[in-house]
Amino acid sequence: MTSSVESRKVDGFLRKEKKWKSEFEKLRQIVLGCGLTEDFKWMHPCYTLDGKNIVLIHGFKEYCALLFHKGSLLKDPNHILIQQTENTQAARQIRFTNVQEIMDMEKTLKTYIHNAIEVEKAGLEVEFKKTSQYTVPEELQDKFDEMPKLKTAFESLTPGRQRAYLFYFSGAKQSKNPLSDTNVSFVTRK
Repeated sequence: MTSSVESRKVDGFLRKEKKWKSEFEKLRQIVLGCGLTEDFKWMHPCYTLDGKNIVLIHGFKEYCALLFHKGSLLKDPNHILIQQTENTQAARQIRFTNVQEIMDMEKTLKTYIHNAIEVEKAGLEVEFKKTSQYTVPEELQDKFDEMPKLKTAFESLTPGRQRAYLFYFSGAKQSKNPLSDTNVSFVTRK
């Protein structure tokens, strides 16, 4: 594959970057060398093939990463793909703490990127867990039983919104907070 054209939005992003600038620039060079189209999505450099997201470059406090949108479908012979959270179904990342790590892994990174491109070309799709397969927290179920309109309103939400509420309520540290009247406001929304 040939190199791709750099995006002016990514240029602007990199000019402002302080913490991971050299790491992002090296990752950008590697990814562009794989022939992907550079774009800027979700406030980060994103690389696509025929309009389909392949990889994203992003940074966190402790590390920067190359995120593969369909990473769960990739071959991982080096065991370097990381599932960011237990609720992440498709994406996987390779993390870095300095530019030398990226340079040392350049050949491996290109292999993973080319694998991601092949996954996309083959039309492979991640089978996502259905919202109905998630456990409804006991307190939320009690509220559904107590307030049928709440359950009806919840079921009218998109699957993604339902999952977001289930994750939110499941992650509560104290039972008095998560199901307060302000947190079940989707009942009154139209």
